[in-house]
Amino acid sequence: MQTLNGSVQRYPWGTTDAIFKLLGQASDGEPLAEYWLGAHVCAPASTPEGNLDVLIEQHPQWLGTASRETFGSQLPFLLKILSAAQPLSLQVHPDREQARSGFARENAAGIPIDAPERIYCDDWPKPEILIALDTFETLCGFRDPKKTAALISGLGIADELSSIIRPLVERKGDAGLAQVFLDILSLEGERNHIVDVCAAAAMNHAKDEGSVGDLARTIIELDDVFGKDRGILAAILLNKVTLAPGEAVYVAPGQMHSHLRGTGIEVMASSDNVIRGGLTRKHIDAQELINVADFTSTKTKMLRPAQKRSGVSHYKTPNPEFDVWKVQVSPERGEIRLPGKRSARIILAISGDLRIASQGAELNLVKGQAAFLYADEVDANVSGSGVLFVTASGVR
Repeated sequence: MQTLNGSVQRYPWGTTDAIFKLLGQASDGEPLAEYWLGAHVCAPASTPEGNLDVLIEQHPQWLGTASRETFGSQLPFLLKILSAAQPLSLQVHPDREQARSGFARENAAGIPIDAPERIYCDDWPKPEILIALDTFETLCGFRDPKKTAALISGLGIADELSSIIRPLVERKGDAGLAQVFLDILSLEGERNHIVDVCAAAAMNHAKDEGSVGDLARTIIELDDVFGKDRGILAAILLNKVTLAPGEAVYVAPGQMHSHLRGTGIEVMASSDNVIRGGLTRKHIDAQELINVADFTSTKTKMLRPAQKRSGVSHYKTPNPEFDVWKVQVSPERGEIRLPGKRSARIILAISGDLRIASQGAELNLVKGQAAFLYADEVDANVSGSGVLFVTASGVR
């Protein structure tokens, strides 16, 4: 095992304090949005021996037999600390086949990997889970169309938006949602005034209780950040989810989402493929968005970890690229065997003073510190006091 130092991402939507505090560092007053712990080529973590992506290329046996047979000589997961002070763009991520074909297509077209119109920067899917460290708010998945129509009526703008929202009630299933979303993306010229109508109506209902007031306040928040962006109309089609610390939301490939605010642990397949659908100045490929997005309406479920044994809780997801556990350590519990054996693992300490023991070696971790464990370290244990997250491949 080795200590692991993450790579920072300075996106403007990040907070200026949360990640610094977690890492035990003084804030420099500038936004720090993400802290990557993984081997993705865009921002690999580092160890005392070098960058993790290079080391894994040199020592593929570190990944474990099952992971190598399934995913090749690449670490299949990426762990991040994410901290948002303001909303992210509306976005979806591809599944494995979509990522492979999209990456190959853009390569064949000769689109530079850093071109602004480039969508696929790798050929991997990007399912992900967000585990809240504080109160975390997000938009995730499409709300039932009839409920959305009722909320718009509650804002008093059903007539003004009728030309756009009519398919929500006149067409069944995902066809209506897809039509509405595509129509919103095509708004231009005089039709853009509808965004102003929506924002003005939200101000009139900002102090309302219940779902109409909650939607109004979300619209105001988005308008404050993005102004006349037509993506505000797209955002009101989504479920709003508020997570308490320890609760999580799973974002499947194709699921539209936009994180609003909060700090959490984000674990995903090792990809940076993002297909944007609004609330952004970056490139939007409407056709690819329609191809990838899942317009099935669903009530987004909060995930709570299932206790597997004393001190160890598991966040169950359906994908094979990653597994993630929360481990709570105390002197009363004594030494705890770390989950995820026979896979490479990344450990991140959230609090406390912890000691990792494996094959005669020991490593001390305090709040904000991380470690990388090799697949053959099957009997790794943790003791001390504190909380950590463990991530491993979903196949072992």
